[in-house]
Amino acid sequence: MKYRRLRNEELKELEQDFVKFLASNHVTADDWVKLKKNDPDKVEDLISIYSDIVFDKVIGNLEYLEFKTPHDIKTFHCQPDKMVLMGIAISKSAGVDFTKDLTAKDMMAILKKSSQEIQIYTAEKNYNDNREKELFQMMESGCLISKDGYLFKTLEQLKS
Repeated sequence: MKYRRLRNEELKELEQDFVKFLASNHVTADDWVKLKKNDPDKVEDLISIYSDIVFDKVIGNLEYLEFKTPHDIKTFHCQPDKMVLMGIAISKSAGVDFTKDLTAKDMMAILKKSSQEIQIYTAEKNYNDNREKELFQMMESGCLISKDGYLFKTLEQLKS
């Protein structure tokens, strides 16, 4: 197994896709019921294979990640050969909590009004091991996928 087994709630979300996976492996609904009862190891093997397929697809298409703490945001542009970090930090006395449910536009509006010192920073690095494993570890450590990279692009423009 390359990553980890999907959790039960994750499998429930992907139930229709999992059924298609089973069908493509010639496992019918009746076969699945029998396997769950008589061969739990085979069930775990199939779920493990499916889990790797799901994570490979998600990570393969992944372009942006975000990690927020109350006073710091790290956004990552996950390119094929390297990762670029754009971050922003603000003092604790600013009264801004980046973990609150604010849109990127709302956050930027608050920051523009803030009289506190804002630090925007950037870095880049090549992947240590391989892209997929490193991005998976980041996600398991709390990074969230950003579909549009809006925060990264906004910080990039502010830095310029």
